[in-house]
Amino acid sequence: MGVKWNEMEVAIIYYSMYGHIAKLAQSIKAGVESQGLKADLYQIRETLPQEVLDKMQAPPKDESIPYATPQTLLDYDAFLFGFPTRYGNQPAQVRAFWDATGQVWAAGGAHGKIAGTFFSTASLGGGQETTALSFVTTLTHHGIAYVPFGYAKAFAQLTSTTEFRGGSAWGAGTIAAGDGSRQPSAAELEIAKIQGTTFAQFAKRLAPLPRE
Repeated sequence: MGVKWNEMEVAIIYYSMYGHIAKLAQSIKAGVESQGLKADLYQIRETLPQEVLDKMQAPPKDESIPYATPQTLLDYDAFLFGFPTRYGNQPAQVRAFWDATGQVWAAGGAHGKIAGTFFSTASLGGGQETTALSFVTTLTHHGIAYVPFGYAKAFAQLTSTTEFRGGSAWGAGTIAAGDGSRQPSAAELEIAKIQGTTFAQFAKRLAPLPRE
């Protein structure tokens, strides 16, 4: 039995230490919902001890946002994953989440679903593309189809050189600076909303999707 496009549910799953990714996630959510799809926010659990987080001056997590579990991959039809980069790859917190999804993987629970990515880096050359590229292998093993952002719906924004900003054909992005002091700009939040919009439009084209 297929699910109708207006019954599709999108989970926006993110890890955010300093709040940059969380802000992008809110804009992406607005974009998804503008197309009539249901979108829910989930955060990935912290793995660092509080003592370390305090030394890193990381603010408290927003406890109003529920935490993602492997079950989340079964409950939703599509996903947008957001996380900061760690040397061009996902942070350990994100890897810990995926390392716990073995039963979902073995059963093919997420097979045939779709996902996109968004991210933050300290600098312009700090992994705005490689972070997403390295994540595709995880999606591939789960049989989740990767949906790139592309340029078609945000060509002017992605090719503009009027300001320093993140984001690429791989997804929305922000530049946080080495100390995390730079927050997402209006342009970066606009790109994030466009990504949410275009992702939802793509998801609707795939309906009806089988929901087991």
